[in-house]
Amino acid sequence: MHHSVLRPFRSLIDFILPPTCAGCGTQVAEAQTLCAPCWTRLTFLGSACCQACGHPFDYEVAERTLCGACVRALPPFDRARSALLYDDPSRDLILAFKHADRIEATELYAKWMLAAGRALVADADVIVPVPLHWTRLFHRRYNQAALLALAIGKLSGTPVDVAALVRKRKTRSQGRLGRLARARNVQGAFALSLGRMEQLKGKRVLLIDDVYTTGATVRTVAKVLKRAGCTGVDVLVLARVVRGFV
Repeated sequence: MHHSVLRPFRSLIDFILPPTCAGCGTQVAEAQTLCAPCWTRLTFLGSACCQACGHPFDYEVAERTLCGACVRALPPFDRARSALLYDDPSRDLILAFKHADRIEATELYAKWMLAAGRALVADADVIVPVPLHWTRLFHRRYNQAALLALAIGKLSGTPVDVAALVRKRKTRSQGRLGRLARARNVQGAFALSLGRMEQLKGKRVLLIDDVYTTGATVRTVAKVLKRAGCTGVDVLVLARVVRGFV
């Protein structure tokens, strides 16, 4: 149905149920937006970052600059980019998105991610979300990474395969684990779904997740995809934990 036909119905819905800020719930003029106070509290990460892992720099750097960690050892993925700094304001948004059914702002978050990783999306043959274990998916009812992947695919026109990967083993929550424990926790936890190897072989994959903390999850998944014959694996997340970043 054409947008012009739907517009009167949307106006009626907005009158009956006025759109609210995805952050604090106050009324806003348009759906899929934040109020001014919530918007100004967020820290968007710019283009000044490590060209491999995406770790942000607080100053402009030359093209292809790597951070110290990537100089010592490049990650198994090719590039990673993030839309937001993971801090108190963004944490509130993301926890509500993951655990409180606040999925109405999915398209807004996807737009932020697309802006942060436009080159990665342009280079991708297919977009793939990090999967949840079926037991966690059953309780949560949705995979937030899959919702973001589908929204980015819709905005960009890039194909999305939400079932390309499976989480074979139920892992502990990564929330309270350190760097080494996180890596051990997800080791061997992911695999390609049955029949996906031929479909992904020779493709450049854009891997989608909600938060990059130590990178343990996306590193593990990238190794699985590279072993399957993918020519490249990039990572795009909504927010990133950055120690000591101002």
